[in-house]
Amino acid sequence: MPRTPLFKAVFAMDPVHLPLLFPESVMARLRQAADIDPGLVVQDLTEPRAAAALAHAEVLVTGWGCPHLGAAALTAAPSLRAVLHAAGSVRSLVGEALWRHGVSVSSAAHGNAVPVAEYTLAMILLAGKDAFTHRERFRATHTHPTPAQTAATGNLGRRVGVVGASRVGRRLLDLLRPYDLHVLLYDPYVTAAEAAALGAEPLPLDELLRRSDIVSLHAPDVPATRHMLDRRRLALIRDGAVLVNTSRGALVDHDALTDELVSGRLAAVLDVTEPEPLPADSPLYTLPNVFLTPHIAGSLGNELERLGLIVVTELERLAAGLPPAHAVRYEDLARVA
Repeated sequence: MPRTPLFKAVFAMDPVHLPLLFPESVMARLRQAADIDPGLVVQDLTEPRAAAALAHAEVLVTGWGCPHLGAAALTAAPSLRAVLHAAGSVRSLVGEALWRHGVSVSSAAHGNAVPVAEYTLAMILLAGKDAFTHRERFRATHTHPTPAQTAATGNLGRRVGVVGASRVGRRLLDLLRPYDLHVLLYDPYVTAAEAAALGAEPLPLDELLRRSDIVSLHAPDVPATRHMLDRRRLALIRDGAVLVNTSRGALVDHDALTDELVSGRLAAVLDVTEPEPLPADSPLYTLPNVFLTPHIAGSLGNELERLGLIVVTELERLAAGLPPAHAVRYEDLARVA
């Protein structure tokens, strides 16, 4: 029986990511579903070798460092049928021309949500134990805390406010279920019944901020959410509470947050900031009540293979005549990452 012709596909990303996204076994599986050259990774659509491959390409396998895919991409790849993105958001990647042309777009964002939710869970549990404060005190005094210093410590009944039932937010809610925590949720698109099914008590944002011991941000970075935690809303959070941000720095008014943290009224676990990275003289680098990490919650190292496997599965579905399992819809871009 003659073999079904393979899709003509081209990689478009920063080539530094290719070996981790598509290690040998994953690459072999990809090449069973697509005619793709691992030695060609496009960053410039007009480069002669890239242009020759794109002229016949039906699928682009994209990742971080991919050039913007607008009208020029359709001109370069007139047979383009699908963009399979081995990363998260496609909002800034895919231009209007591709959406209007009906190109199918898929994202591995749900795979990237896994390590972000895992990291966030770890930070919530450590924050509940006041681990960061105790570490700083122990380094300075070399003595164990007194009962008075641990009286407010512990995760039994800790109130965790989750802002946003996004992919990461929903994964986190699932991970929080086994713990003796009281979980609150704010998401304007989630009904009370849906929140209950997710294991959370639905609340308006201001009320969630007032009641939470730990606030964890998982809303998308869209115009409507920019600085959703402004100076007024940050002031609603109770003294001694912890803000965890593994989403986007733009969700928080950075100057207002800095003032709260410098005062010592709040503590924070920040994997993202605005700007990113912070200026070298930012006090957040050295404040004892701030645990600052360099945007590491998302897929790193061997976790990138998960994203590559998602793309391979999507390509296999296309080869079988099935739609992508993780298609991105243009009409959803206004409210998703």
